[in-house]
Amino acid sequence: MTGRSGRTVRDLRRANRAAVLQRLYFDGPLSRFELGPATGLSSGSISNVVADLVADGLVEEAGSVDSDGGRPRMLLRVAPGSGHMIGVDIGETRVRIGLFDLTLTELARTERPLKQRRYEVDGIVGHVRDGITEVLAAAGIAPEQLLGVGIGVPGIVEHTPEDGAVVHGQTIGWDAVRLEALLRDSSPLPGAVPYFIDNGAKTLGQAEMWFGGGRGAHSAVVVLFGSGVGACLVAPEAEHGRAVEWGHLTVRVRGRRCRCGALGCLEAYAGAEALLERWREQGGRPPEGADEETALTAMLAAAYPATGSEPCDPVASAVLEETAEYLGAGLSDLINLFQPERILIGGWAGLQLGARFLPAVRRHATAYALRHPARKVTVELGRLGPDAVTVGAAILPLADFFGRGGRRPDPAPTGPSPAWRTALEHRTPG
Repeated sequence: MTGRSGRTVRDLRRANRAAVLQRLYFDGPLSRFELGPATGLSSGSISNVVADLVADGLVEEAGSVDSDGGRPRMLLRVAPGSGHMIGVDIGETRVRIGLFDLTLTELARTERPLKQRRYEVDGIVGHVRDGITEVLAAAGIAPEQLLGVGIGVPGIVEHTPEDGAVVHGQTIGWDAVRLEALLRDSSPLPGAVPYFIDNGAKTLGQAEMWFGGGRGAHSAVVVLFGSGVGACLVAPEAEHGRAVEWGHLTVRVRGRRCRCGALGCLEAYAGAEALLERWREQGGRPPEGADEETALTAMLAAAYPATGSEPCDPVASAVLEETAEYLGAGLSDLINLFQPERILIGGWAGLQLGARFLPAVRRHATAYALRHPARKVTVELGRLGPDAVTVGAAILPLADFFGRGGRRPDPAPTGPSPAWRTALEHRTPG
């Protein structure tokens, strides 16, 4: 049955289940009495929805609280073991895979280092496939229990009807890589378990908005500062986040060559790879054979010695200050374009540079931005640490699950279509 709004009874039930699940997830445990005002549903609807969710094993009792003059009120919460998700971060230095329960408690994890920045597609697919098998075995979780696998990747992700998620990762040499199809071809998972593949900056933004520094913000930009730089915009018109290729804004005409091949991109100045390269060019000496994270640690130690007896490396200090100015100028573009309420800086390099780097970045962002939006924005570090992309990737299947009202996708039909459906599909307009 369809109402005047075009919504069916099934749509309404799904929306009601989603509303209750999300309130219990973010604000629980809550009583049935508290769920009414929190969701806007009537007491009768709350009773029906809660009974439905309890019967499905998605909601469980979590103790009781005293009420004014009446019986104690039973508290409800989302049942942690009622679903599981895998989050994958295909990063610049490693592939990280984590298995989570429904409350995003990590149950198992594994990491696969990427030697010498090798992004061979077959190797990455093998890391993801083997990592999924490993974390499921470590936690004793059957593949059929998964709500899905979320994956954060560098680059632009195009979702196609034929091949699923296709990755255009120009900076890592991926040209229209059919990542979802490749994973399905070699997957240890049943076909009914979905993959959710998106840009790594977007998964970072998802995590910070759900659990980190973005909670409660009307609009925010979450910056991923690693070997390169990217960003995710969250605003009323982009409620679920939109990845923006911020690192490839031109900040200097005919400037340094970027990993993408163009000249003068922000990433050619503000990414950790470019930062370290500029230090080397000016005489800096990172540890021989060190990976980027170790080299950046050495650069910070050289620029900011732990004790007053050690000399400061003026070249390292100057390169870091210049990088702070480029990053601040890049943030001013985001401030002027989107006028966000908050900007959060995450990613392994952003967190490593941390609080020491932040005042200079703020100062330059304010200097380059228009005064009015600059007065209204705060610039802070992300709060979720180096695992934020993995957690955000796991949120992708969780958000889909909540959007379905806590129901798994209907399995694809295995038999022939009914005759009436076949007839409709072949009917041509008269």
